[in-house]
Amino acid sequence: MPYEAPTHTVERSLRATTGAKVIAGVDEVGRGAWAGPVTVCAAITGLRRPPAGLTDSKLLTQKRRDALLDVLEDWVTAYALGHASPEEIDALGMTAALRLAAERALQALPVRPDAVILDGKHDYLGPPWRVRTVIKGDQSCVAVAAASVIAKVRRDRMMAELGRQGGGCAEFAFGDNAGYPSPVHRAALEELGPTPHHRLSWSYLDGLPKWRHLKKVRRSEEATELENGGQLGFDF
Repeated sequence: MPYEAPTHTVERSLRATTGAKVIAGVDEVGRGAWAGPVTVCAAITGLRRPPAGLTDSKLLTQKRRDALLDVLEDWVTAYALGHASPEEIDALGMTAALRLAAERALQALPVRPDAVILDGKHDYLGPPWRVRTVIKGDQSCVAVAAASVIAKVRRDRMMAELGRQGGGCAEFAFGDNAGYPSPVHRAALEELGPTPHHRLSWSYLDGLPKWRHLKKVRRSEEATELENGGQLGFDF
């Protein structure tokens, strides 16, 4: 399917209106998964021409994402990943976990960004970061698209490695589903119950009578629109 290549329009606007010189694109992956961390990538790209075929990771095949990662890691000015664990997601809720992972990614960059372009309409970062939210920023903004691909490939590989480590994880096929809902994943949960890598506050446990007693209840303030979307398995 044809798509428009991302541009530096938002980056140029931020430079002109705020004086920002270092701008990071930020995107996340894993929000809707049942298992594994939520992962955020912060990428700084400058205003150079992006690699051919760069766009939102969800629009690319796994083969194309893998090939792009090899190019992107050398092409970007800098990037860093931040993760929030299943335990942190259960304790904090998704909004706060996203903020934690994003802050870890931004603070791991070799230089502090003057501004951040955040994919989506919800600013889960807030002060002291200067944030510009962009709906479908992973399709329209170069830095966010780069962050999207890096985050997706790196988290997928992390989940595949978890599935190879044994300890009862092989049956969940993390290498195929990356911790997201799938028939194989659900069947393994029904038979074996959640692993230490599963999020125990997620609503999938409501449909597993044998394991429902393991569900953790979060504070009501974390029942946000963003989190509810994640529980339904969006953004695979």
